[in-house]
Amino acid sequence: MQTQVGIIGAGPAGLMLSHLLHLQGIESIILETKSQAQVESRIRAGVLEQGTVDLLKSTGIGERMMKEGFVHEGIVIQFNGKRHRLNFKELTGGKEIMVYSQHEVVKDLLEARLNAGGKVLFEVKDVSLHQIETNSPVIRFMHEGELQELHCDFIAGCDGFHGPSRQAIPVTIRQEKQEIYPFGWLGILAKTPPANNELIYATHERGFALLSTRTPEIQRYYLQVDPNDSISDWSDERIWEELQLRVETNDGWKLEEGPIIQKSIVSMRSFVCETMQYGRLFLAGDAAHIVPPTGAKGLNLAIGDVQVLAEGLKQFYRNASDRLLGDYSEICLKRIWKAQRFSKLMTELLHRNKEHSPFEYSIQLADLDYITSSRAAAESLAENYVGLPVQFPKYELV
Repeated sequence: MQTQVGIIGAGPAGLMLSHLLHLQGIESIILETKSQAQVESRIRAGVLEQGTVDLLKSTGIGERMMKEGFVHEGIVIQFNGKRHRLNFKELTGGKEIMVYSQHEVVKDLLEARLNAGGKVLFEVKDVSLHQIETNSPVIRFMHEGELQELHCDFIAGCDGFHGPSRQAIPVTIRQEKQEIYPFGWLGILAKTPPANNELIYATHERGFALLSTRTPEIQRYYLQVDPNDSISDWSDERIWEELQLRVETNDGWKLEEGPIIQKSIVSMRSFVCETMQYGRLFLAGDAAHIVPPTGAKGLNLAIGDVQVLAEGLKQFYRNASDRLLGDYSEICLKRIWKAQRFSKLMTELLHRNKEHSPFEYSIQLADLDYITSSRAAAESLAENYVGLPVQFPKYELV
């Protein structure tokens, strides 16, 4: 089997890369370990930056998003029982965010690839990478009971944190950095009306809570919990009781309750593999970096990575130039580290750290008060939340 770009992983990064390459006349084949049904049903939150929305629309993927997604012009930050709205559109000169679940983005991208004749092999097993330091890398895998090989010019590792792509880079070469946070998120899907027309980030002495939107009938809510908690420790009654305590306001507002149809606990970490390229292998998305969800950057960083990679591959095939590909890690990491900075800031700003003294907690509340009362501080948060642009060196623009 032969193609120009072999892509491992049919998540947002892999599918968007394949779509962008298709628009440039570059062939690709995607390998995915899950079934199509599993890929389309992997439930993830979806806060899309302005740049991500613009890219989806400009490349023909945004029609359903614009009909079914929720455009938010700001967010609400709550502390000491009071809510403070940050108007992103006004603070950033017109930029907004879109709430549209990641699995819906995946559905739209996958439909576009399949309708265009794109090749996606589902339920592959035992994926391994070979000869990545040469100009003729190979991906070996099992598919439909047969051992197969995909010969390509380049490999894009879009296979997430646990995939084989990053592990194919020699451990003596990989530069990895991470931080583990003492917080977990208990996430639920609940059948209730929307709590608010924009996201509410609530800080409380008992811990953080987030009220988000999924559909007019189903909402996504989160609670800060101990990352070592078991979901069996959290009955529906306990979840609603804790949510009510953390999001109640001084004016008597109450959260409307309903049936909980899904719940799970995830731990929180920041991770960056600064070695995003090795030979003809390029990492993108969660294969290269993980951010805590507080900053809403995961999917958006993945889309930014593949924008750079697609442009570099276009320059290679169109102009025989590998200059942008050679600078891929450097270009992406500038944006990644700024997103890591913002995600860490938001995480520490909003979560209750039980190890902190009363003095430190008072400083945290003062930070929140400053952000919600200072135009300069609010503009900085808004600029980062709606998304910093993907920046290409001038020599790449042709």
